[in-house]
Order: sequence, then structure tokens, then C-alpha cells
Amino acid sequence: MIHEHPLAYLLGVEGAALLRAFTGGHDRAFVDARLAEVRRLLDDPDLADAAVDVDRVDPVAGYRSWAATYDTAPNTAFADTPVVDAVLDTLPAGTALDAACGTGRHTAGLVARGHRTIGVDASPDMLDRARRRVPEADLRRGDLHRLPVADAAADLVVCALALTHVPDLAPVFAEFARVLRPGGHLVLSDVHPERVARGSAPAVRDGAGRPARLPAHLHRTGDYLRAALPLGLRPLRCEEPVPPPAAPAAPAAGPGPWDAWPWSLAALVPEAARAADHGVPAMLVWQFRLAGA
Repeated sequence: MIHEHPLAYLLGVEGAALLRAFTGGHDRAFVDARLAEVRRLLDDPDLADAAVDVDRVDPVAGYRSWAATYDTAPNTAFADTPVVDAVLDTLPAGTALDAACGTGRHTAGLVARGHRTIGVDASPDMLDRARRRVPEADLRRGDLHRLPVADAAADLVVCALALTHVPDLAPVFAEFARVLRPGGHLVLSDVHPERVARGSAPAVRDGAGRPARLPAHLHRTGDYLRAALPLGLRPLRCEEPVPPPAAPAAPAAGPGPWDAWPWSLAALVPEAARAADHGVPAMLVWQFRLAGA
């Protein structure tokens, strides 16, 4: 069970902003404003009793709840698309595996680029949507730890927005290396660890409507290298896209619905949130090549 208290998040944001000021990023007026805002937050009765206890839900159950709105609801994690597309545009057509393909967002792009495309996902609900979206692809149910793909069968593996759900990267990278041919490419994207540390974990409702979060394990940038290098996967590219700064805005009137946390909470302290998030990447995108060709 996760105890999500708005003040825990808001005071964390204020603290991150104040650390930026402490190291020279902001002036005295900014510090005084932050301290005054902290006092206001602590005295706000609407925040004092607004905590929510949240269940943890496994990815299959979570995506069962999310599948119907996954492609239509706003999803800032799709900011990986331009960078992933730029990498994919440099690679020749071959046999591609979209591991944890979801509703087929990248599967469709691989088919359009002329790849013979296999999509694998553990969620039958997401796969149903992918089948309607990309009927040309060979879609299979399977887990990242046991991909239903033969050894050395793929020239390219893509895995997007899935590895934060995995507690240990090493066995998953071993599967990627197993299914890749020598000289094949691995393209990964996920929520940046800095954002995971700041509470970026998908919110869903369980079958009874109770709030729940999908797993969001924090993998540092070096964790990817430690998983990849012993397998002969050599990094060719690492990108950390930073979103544009939020426009100045007045503080929101309330914390908003739980389903919109932490983004609606950040709107309560927009100046502190802008300072805390300045220059912080949203996504982490990797390109690796398997040695041997």
C-alpha cells in the first residue's frame, strides 16, 4: 500500500526548488516566496486531510484497466516518439520485434518502415487493441523475461515504456541479446529515472474503482550499461529529452482528482515546480548494437 499525501509531494517540490536556490539558481525573493508558500501549504485545511492510500497493481491487471483509454488520454510519456523515430529512420528494414508492444504504437511505425514485425505483450487487453491497429503484424502474448521468439531471429528490438515495470534489467537485457542477430540493434525508451524519483508512475483504477499504481522501478542511467555491456550490447546513442518549461501560471485552486496526481498537485505551486523541473529530462532513450557481425 502506498500512502500518497499531497503535502509530501508539494513539500518535496518546494525542497527541490529551494536546493536550486541554495546552489545559486535563484535570488532571495524566490527563497522568501518559497518559504511563505510552504507555510501556506501547511496551513491549508484542504490539504491536511487529502491523503489517499493506493494499491500496487501488477502490469497485466493495470493495463486491463488502462487499455481502453491508453491511446486517447493525454500521455506525456509519448514524448519519446520523435527521438525513437529518428533512430528507427536510420536503420534498414528487416525483422523487428516490438517487445512490450502495448496497443501497437511503435509496431505500426515498424510495419510502415517495411519491417517484418513481431509484437509481444503480456496484456491480452493491449494486444487486442494492437491487433485492430496493426493487423499486418505477428502479435504474440508473452513476457519480457521469456520472449516467444527464436534465438537470433531479429535484426531490431524496440522496447518502449516498459522497463520501469521491471525490477531488474539484467534478465530482460539477456532476452533482448538472445533474440537479436549479431550486429542487430536494440532501441529502448522509458521514463527518465529523475522523473520516476519525482513520482511519475501510471495511475489506474482497479475493478472496484479503487486507486492503484503500476510498478515504477527506478533504473539509473548506469544500470542500463551494467545490464548491456556484459552481453556485447554496445551503446551507440543515449538521449535525454527535456520538455519545454511550463508557462507561468497562477496557482491552481485545489489539488484536483487523485487520477491527475502528481501533475495537478504541481499546479498548486507552479513557480516552485518550474524551478524544480528546470532542465530535468522527461525520457531516456538508448540505441545499442549487438557485437559480432
